[in-house]
Amino acid sequence: MDSTEFVYVTYISTTPERVWSAITDPEITRRYWQNVNISDWKPGSRWEHRDHDKLGTLRMAGKVVESDPPRRMVWTWGRPADGDKEDKHSRVTFDIEKVESGVVRLTVTHDRLDADPEMRKSISDGWPKVLSSLKTMLESGQPLPTLW
Repeated sequence: MDSTEFVYVTYISTTPERVWSAITDPEITRRYWQNVNISDWKPGSRWEHRDHDKLGTLRMAGKVVESDPPRRMVWTWGRPADGDKEDKHSRVTFDIEKVESGVVRLTVTHDRLDADPEMRKSISDGWPKVLSSLKTMLESGQPLPTLW
């Protein structure tokens, strides 16, 4: 792993379909991420990462690059101030693989971080918290307590 990418791998006692829903369904992301992901999840469509409160503050936004349910999702990841400046966006890839009955390997790769060096620091802390909470929720029914 170089300084322009962050990779996180976890094994979850669940199905690929449940992981997919946890990434794409705003009501599920609200539970473990305390934010919602909003899109129609079609390649080329916009996606938004918003606070789940009444204001729904936009935190990140980008474009769906690839959507292959329930195996792979790729989107660009940019700060709201960077809008459609894709050269300022990084990229997030979710690879979801059934490794045996009832066990899924989830690999999240956040790359192209050279466009925003401060983002690497932020996501290096954030992704482990988010993905640990996702794993806990899918396996126990409850996310981790708020970690941020």
